[in-house]
Amino acid sequence: MPRVFSGIQPTGDPHIGNYFGAMKNYVRLGEEYGKNSIYCVVDLHAPTNPGAYDPNLLAGRTFEMAVANMAVGLDPAKVIFFAQSHVPEHTELAWLFTVMTPVGELERMTQYKDKAQKLESVPAGLLMYPVLMAADILLYKADTVPVGEDQTQHIELTREIARRFNHTFGETFPEPRAVYARDALRIPGVDGQGKMSKSKGETSTLGILEPFDSIWQKLRVAPTDPARVRRSDPGDPDKCLIGDYHKLFSDLPTIETVYVGCRTAGIGCVDCKKMLMEGVRRELTPVQERAAELKADPDRVRDALATGAREAREIAVPVMEEAREKAGFLKL
Repeated sequence: MPRVFSGIQPTGDPHIGNYFGAMKNYVRLGEEYGKNSIYCVVDLHAPTNPGAYDPNLLAGRTFEMAVANMAVGLDPAKVIFFAQSHVPEHTELAWLFTVMTPVGELERMTQYKDKAQKLESVPAGLLMYPVLMAADILLYKADTVPVGEDQTQHIELTREIARRFNHTFGETFPEPRAVYARDALRIPGVDGQGKMSKSKGETSTLGILEPFDSIWQKLRVAPTDPARVRRSDPGDPDKCLIGDYHKLFSDLPTIETVYVGCRTAGIGCVDCKKMLMEGVRRELTPVQERAAELKADPDRVRDALATGAREAREIAVPVMEEAREKAGFLKL
């Protein structure tokens, strides 16, 4: 059976891009593959993003991300779910991969170049981020990785690192493949400025645990098709982020109604957004209710993460021992 691995950063509140692009996929794959599904909150990656990292908030955000995943439906009794920093083998394997990964390959990573050009001083951790990501995956010999399309280049690097290690030290790691969530590859930000991203701040995101009043205030002022200057102007829902959101939250009859209404000016943009808000409430109310229950019982979440870390180490320790021995380190 394939082994699935994926991680999600605790650098901000989980938003609908995380929800549709990753978290729901985790639940689906977890139901299919059980304990061969391994998911973690990748808190060790958080410090590589100096603009979003705050040591005073990291522990709380790690807990919040665990709550969010469990509220969406990820069941720690069915999958392995833990916080990355609780399994020290991640960083040890990352060091082995670091010493055999050319700097030039890392400097070609698109995400690195985009982030580095915005910084006066570039931390080495930002450059090494994809090496730690490769260690996260290969530590469990995972061959299936549910990710967003922005991580495709990193998965290709992971495959190259696995090939290089295998060629140098003997067959050890599989070459993993990326799995994408259908119809949720690039969810636009609510500000209309490209992809929804935590790195752009709250003006870009709709949080899955965000109060509905706050979500509505963002949707109310969200940009629509610029061709609709007046209420009587027809629009094109395929050029409107609200139309994209309807595909995620609304049922087919509602989608048909708003698409026809937009193209014929039969409904206004505010009416369209109100109909969308009904779908948002319907989808996220159960998630928010489960999250409230989990926050009221924090030991349940912490115990689940502790159990997950023990289960993860049952896999990670022998893999690390194998890699350490093949790389020539003294075994006691």
